[in-house]
Amino acid sequence: MALLDWPEIVLRLGIATLAGGLIGLNRDLQGKPIGLKTLGIVGLATATVVVLAGQADDPAKMSTEASRVVQGILTGIGFLGAGVIVRAQHHFQVHGLTSAACTWLAACVGIACGIGQWRIVAVALAITFTLLIVGRWLERWLHRMLGGKDEAAPKSPAPAPRADSRRS
Repeated sequence: MALLDWPEIVLRLGIATLAGGLIGLNRDLQGKPIGLKTLGIVGLATATVVVLAGQADDPAKMSTEASRVVQGILTGIGFLGAGVIVRAQHHFQVHGLTSAACTWLAACVGIACGIGQWRIVAVALAITFTLLIVGRWLERWLHRMLGGKDEAAPKSPAPAPRADSRRS
């Protein structure tokens, strides 16, 4: 496979981010605990690794051993991400999805750095920071414009009626 040029890298990583973000927007509009930023980052992370794998100008660079190392890293980061997401309080709650996706993306970018694919790293980071900075505003704006459902807020027990409020 020939090395990709800048426009092709931007196109591939950008479309992956957009596609993941659109799926996340759909989930957000349905009131699910995941959104545009989270799945946009997941799309970007996976595309980064796939583009990276295809950038090896020498097949020996992405040998079987290196492939196994990458797989091991991504599996381990997946477990780390699960620890970021699930927290036990009064009951299990889902929090930190964007942080978990960022953790996984950071691992993917680390792999790209380790192989020396600086163009892929630069594009992935530029898209990541754009998504993280503009994503929350864009999610909220699109949520209002498209009439998304609100996330279910945890219900607190109703206050007990005061005994002295009705004296005869």
